[in-house]
Amino acid sequence: MSLARLAERLRAGELSPREAVQSYLDRIERLDGRLNAYLSIRAEEALTEAEAPPAGPLQGVPVGIKDVIDVAGSKTTAASRILADRVATRDAVVVERLRRAGAIVLGKLNTHEFAFGATTTSPHFGPARNPWSPDRICGGSSGGSGAATAAGLAAGTLGTDTAGSIRIPAALCGVTGLRPSLGLVPNDGVVPVSWTFDTVGPIARSAEDCALLLDAVAGTRTDLEASVGGLRVGVVETLFDRAEPRVADAAREGIAALASLGAVVEPVEVPMLEQAGTIQQLLMLPEATNAHLEWMRTRLADYGADVRARLLAGLFLPATAYVTGLRARRVYCDGLNWLFERFDVLAAPAMPVVAPRIGEDEVELHGERFPYRLAVIPFNSPWSLAGLPVLSVPCGFVDGLPAGLALVGRCRGEQVVLRAGHALQGATDWHDRRPSDLV
Repeated sequence: MSLARLAERLRAGELSPREAVQSYLDRIERLDGRLNAYLSIRAEEALTEAEAPPAGPLQGVPVGIKDVIDVAGSKTTAASRILADRVATRDAVVVERLRRAGAIVLGKLNTHEFAFGATTTSPHFGPARNPWSPDRICGGSSGGSGAATAAGLAAGTLGTDTAGSIRIPAALCGVTGLRPSLGLVPNDGVVPVSWTFDTVGPIARSAEDCALLLDAVAGTRTDLEASVGGLRVGVVETLFDRAEPRVADAAREGIAALASLGAVVEPVEVPMLEQAGTIQQLLMLPEATNAHLEWMRTRLADYGADVRARLLAGLFLPATAYVTGLRARRVYCDGLNWLFERFDVLAAPAMPVVAPRIGEDEVELHGERFPYRLAVIPFNSPWSLAGLPVLSVPCGFVDGLPAGLALVGRCRGEQVVLRAGHALQGATDWHDRRPSDLV
C-alpha cells in the first residue's frame, strides 16, 4: 500500500494508527533478518506514540529514518564504531516536522558508514541487502531507506544525499527518491558529510508519496495535478551512451512515456559534464575530512577501510584544490542556469548499471571494467554539484533488477520534477512492482 493510500485510510478511520504500526513491526520481524535494513527498532515507543498521534496529513503513518538523523532517545550510530553508543537527546528538525505532521518513527535505517559511500556495506553493522536479490547491494549511502521502502518495511523513509545517496538506492531498489534543492530542507540534527552538498530527502514508493513527505519536512505545498503537456525535457545523451545499454533502454522507455503524455523531448549537452565529478570531489573530500578531524586524530583505526581512505584523501588535498573547486563550481552552475532557460527538466539514467553483487568492487560497461564508485559519479555529481532537485523513478527492469530514470529540475523546482514523475507513474506500473517473495 502506498503512503498516500495508507494516510487516506488512517484519516478515514478504516485503520487505526496502532494497527498500522503493528503491521509494519510484524513485517520487519518477519523479513528484516534477511535484509538488514534496520539498525534499531522503536517497537514499544512507536506503539505508544500510535495511541494518540498528532492530527496532520501523515497522522499515524509509520516511517523509517536513516541512522545519521537524530531521533530523541534512539542511537544515531551512522553505522560506525565511533558513534556506536551515541544516543540522541533531541529530534533532528526533520523528525520534529514529521512528528508534527502525525508520522510515527519505526526505527533507524542502515547506512554506509558516516553516509560516506555508495554501497551500504558497513563493516561494523553488516550490509543492507537488496530486496530484489539479497546477494546484491541496495546502493548507498541511504541503502537501508531504499531496502525498507522496496520491502514494505515502512510506508516511507528519510535518507540523506550528498553526492547521490538518495538517488542511488532508489534506482537500485526500484523505488522513488527525491534529492531536494540545497537548503530547502534543514540539516540540523544530521551527522554531516559535506556542508556544501548535504541535504535530507524522502524515499518512498511513488512521486506522490515523496511529495507528502517533502511537504512535511520542508513546509512546501506540492501540486501534482497539472498536465505535463508541453513540458520541455532535455535528454542528456552523453549519460545514455555511458550507461549499460539495457539500462539506457529502460530509461528511454521512461522518457517515451513522458513524450506520450505531451512532453517535448530534445537531446541536450551539459557543459562541463565530464568535469562535474572532479569538481565536487575537490570540495566534498576536504569538507568531510574537516568534520572528522578530531576522530581522525584519535580513532583512525576505527573507520572502515574505504571511508578512512577517502578521509585521508581529503586531508592531503592542497588548499589550492579547494579554491579551484569553488571557482569551477561557479562556472559550472552558470552553464546549467543557461540550460534551464531552454528546458524545464533534464533526464538521464539515474545509474549506469543495476545493483552489483555484495563484495563486487567493479562493474562492466561496454566491455570494460570500472570501479563501481567511480562509475556512478558521472550520473550523480553533475546535479548535486549545483544543488539541484533530482527525482529518481523506476523505469523498468534488467535481468529482474530495477533501473531508474533521473529527472533533474532547476533550483527549487521540486514541484516540476515531482509532477513529471507523478504523471509518468500514472501511465506506467514500474513503481508498483514488488519482489515476488516479499509480497
